[in-house]
Amino acid sequence: MSKTYEKLDDKLIEFIKAQKMFFVATAPLSRDGHVNVSPKGYDSFVVIDESTVAWLDLGGSGIETMAHLKENGRITIMFCAFDGAANIVRLYGQGEAVQFDDPRFAGLLALFSNFDKARAIVTVKLDRVSDSCGWGVPFYEFKGEREQLQRYANNPRTDGRTWEQRWYEGNAESTDGLPGVTRTNEAAE
Repeated sequence: MSKTYEKLDDKLIEFIKAQKMFFVATAPLSRDGHVNVSPKGYDSFVVIDESTVAWLDLGGSGIETMAHLKENGRITIMFCAFDGAANIVRLYGQGEAVQFDDPRFAGLLALFSNFDKARAIVTVKLDRVSDSCGWGVPFYEFKGEREQLQRYANNPRTDGRTWEQRWYEGNAESTDGLPGVTRTNEAAE
């Protein structure tokens, strides 16, 4: 049975903190655009308050989430219980990707004590929270994080470009042609 909440309560926050993985879903406004769903791991999610959450965008193979958020802000985050009692929690809201060159970035990065670099931090103002039974979610045993993404993010660049240059050049546009990482002064023009 599904239940809807106006904001996060202690029980929901405890459930969220116990999960090792979550999924992020966004979509462009265009009906021809691609819906994006991304799995996330590491200790990269924080609850700021009962109606605000954030997660660390370490980078990846695309820039869809950031591009969709710049266009329309819609986002859903889903947590599933892969052990213990069956449960699914979905967080719906308006998100913003605060990228690495934004003046607010350093303050937000301080929320993630195990990280000193990221492409962006996504903040979400929640407008709906729901949970449901999760009976269809199988049991899985957590064996550990994959180290590749964090190794990639922490290693120095070998091609002469800084991480910032790499993000500007390699993440400038989404699959659907929406703007991704832009220089802060370009975004303001």
